[in-house]
Amino acid sequence: MNIQHLTLTEAKQLIQNREITPLELTQAVIERIERHDPVLNCYLSVFREEALSKAERLSKAFKHPRPLSPLYGIPIGIKDIISIRGHPLRAGSKVWEGYTPDQDARVVERVRQSGAILIGYHNMHEIALGVTNLNPHFGAVRNPWRTDRISGGSSGGSAAAVVAGLCLGAIGTDTGGSIRIPASLCGAVGLKPTFGRVSLRGVLPLSWNLDHVGPLGRCVEDVALLYRLIAGNDPQDATNAQKPLRNPLPHLKEGVKGLRIALAEDEFFTQAEEEVLRAVRLAADVLRELGAVVEPICVPEGALAAQTNALMVISDAAAIYEKQLSERPQQFGEDVLQRLRNGAAVAVTQYVQARRTQAILQKRYRELFKRYNLLLTPTTPIAAPAIVGQDSLEAAKVLTRFTSPFNLTGLPALSLPCGFNAEGLPIGLQIVADHWQEELLLRAGYAYEQATQSRRQFAWSETFLNI
Repeated sequence: MNIQHLTLTEAKQLIQNREITPLELTQAVIERIERHDPVLNCYLSVFREEALSKAERLSKAFKHPRPLSPLYGIPIGIKDIISIRGHPLRAGSKVWEGYTPDQDARVVERVRQSGAILIGYHNMHEIALGVTNLNPHFGAVRNPWRTDRISGGSSGGSAAAVVAGLCLGAIGTDTGGSIRIPASLCGAVGLKPTFGRVSLRGVLPLSWNLDHVGPLGRCVEDVALLYRLIAGNDPQDATNAQKPLRNPLPHLKEGVKGLRIALAEDEFFTQAEEEVLRAVRLAADVLRELGAVVEPICVPEGALAAQTNALMVISDAAAIYEKQLSERPQQFGEDVLQRLRNGAAVAVTQYVQARRTQAILQKRYRELFKRYNLLLTPTTPIAAPAIVGQDSLEAAKVLTRFTSPFNLTGLPALSLPCGFNAEGLPIGLQIVADHWQEELLLRAGYAYEQATQSRRQFAWSETFLNI
């Protein structure tokens, strides 16, 4: 079976129509993993026998004429920071060696309940504290479009696997851009929901105040489906908000006509490569042609939001890893160790000020979204840089510039492909909405995607593997 360009939604329909079996689909995914992962390095663990066994059971059961669950027989990958019972969990680090969860994370429970097949754990930047995915313990994840380029991170294995067809969808995490950055650099679609929308129970923390869990897929509809299945109330999670949740799928085709959309054109959000800015402005023109009112604006305090988020991330991470930092610092990679030490050196007064700044900026963005339905920015200011000579500390400053303000404010944000640079590398468009407006985000992303046929343009081919 050729699943090279198959989306999750298409695979779901084939299974629902009994045109393929879960076993055939899972075998095809595992064959692709065996063929391409030795180069791309997306996986830290592949649950081969477990996945095939479940696929065989599901294939036998689905012969009966009954409705099937939403992800029945669909192979899904999970970032190696989200607990799966019975599977060693490492967060891409040596400090977690020997830890095997005895319970699923809440999002894994939901994915299992939907009928999905868990295909494996994705490689990531160590403890999620970085955006290059240059992991010193398990090797770099390579970009599917150019294997000499970074995938982005920290959910780099997830984005690269989705794009290369090594799973049909993935669940990642995002504390400063870790879903959206690799989605942008690899040409995937990635959603960071509103803070509190998706349960964090069973996810190894990096920042109690900024962590988000969200989906990655090949197209907006795939991401909308995964989001619907993992979002919702969890009384056992202290960060989870008890908010009404609407299914975005019936509303995807409602378009953007009449929406007021802000285009970030201030000094901070235009600190990007010209090719990136051009692609984002062209995307804004497409949305105008679809009936939206698009206006250039100055976004409130983007630089301050990014700086504040950066300070809180390393401070929170240093608190979480205080014991390991004190007793086993040699087990961390060089870049992560330096960032943890920087976090430990942050003064209490600095952190208090940062939390105050967070509250102020949350209010300013609420005011912005009283005037506009959506905000457009680049996802990343550059396309995927080279692996060789890459400084992970400097890369974090650059690549999180446009994503981290929306972790600080807790706003939902979607990254989707909107073009290529001259080297043929993907460029990402970021769409941001007010709290709890994921449905609107996905609707706008879908409208743009359909108008430009961007999903087909971004269909990755294994001929791009420069090996």
